[in-house]
Amino acid sequence: MIKKMKNIIQLLRPHQWVKNFFIAAPMFFAFMITLHNVLLVVAGIAIFSLCASAVYVFNDIYDVAEDRQHPEKRKRPIASDQISIKFAWVLAFVLFSVSITVSYFFNINFFIILIVYVSINILYTMVLKHIAIVDITIIAIGFVLRLFAGASIINVQTSMWIVLVTFWLALFLALAKRRDEYLHYINGKKVRKNIDGYNLEMINAGMVLLATITVVAYIMYSVTPAVMERMGSDKLYLTSIFVVVGILRYMQLTFVYKKSGNPTDVLLTDRFLQMVIALWLLSFYVIHVLREM
Repeated sequence: MIKKMKNIIQLLRPHQWVKNFFIAAPMFFAFMITLHNVLLVVAGIAIFSLCASAVYVFNDIYDVAEDRQHPEKRKRPIASDQISIKFAWVLAFVLFSVSITVSYFFNINFFIILIVYVSINILYTMVLKHIAIVDITIIAIGFVLRLFAGASIINVQTSMWIVLVTFWLALFLALAKRRDEYLHYINGKKVRKNIDGYNLEMINAGMVLLATITVVAYIMYSVTPAVMERMGSDKLYLTSIFVVVGILRYMQLTFVYKKSGNPTDVLLTDRFLQMVIALWLLSFYVIHVLREM
């Protein structure tokens, strides 16, 4: 029983739920951090996580034959026959039904966004992930949908610059993952069908381009008059220092240490990156305190 529960938890991929914290971004960037909004956002993250897990289960069901040929994915619960396909279908249906039903009564706009997210991801699993460039674009759109979901919960308008930062950053991370997969490919391990639609020159140039426009978009956000007025300070641009350092660290992990295969694992294990993110968050608080002195 304990072993089966572990397999079910593994199937749900709870470590991937960290992506859903993007739902909290609109609240943070709009400086609307109140107890009421925090509770709404936490509920939204929980609902979105259940729905995302339903998508992960569907993905594992659909790709089971392919996963069994993969050196790492063959260890997944369905591919390794630890969980039956029939049980997985029931689990996916329950997760989807619960999350969609709750979201409908929670917030109608959130519900619509969740439907769009599921629809896009089903298309991604069945067709779109096999088309180079389209695959990483769909991944990036998923992060933007999380952003819109968070904005709908607290009824706030999301800055266009934050939408762009999120999209470009997600593309950057997705390309970094493709780089890791391409290195496996040139070493004789084709871990993704569309990987021959990429090469190192394209990926490296794309990452540099995306890193650049991500930083520029973030700086544009920080000097937007409306943002400076809400913050009560014109010093928000200083937080871009940590954005640049964070991106440089990720590029170091990608190009030097070749550890960009799983962005979620990188975020959860790299202490340097965690420290930079913590300092970036702290810098907002410091600037907010200093404005009142």
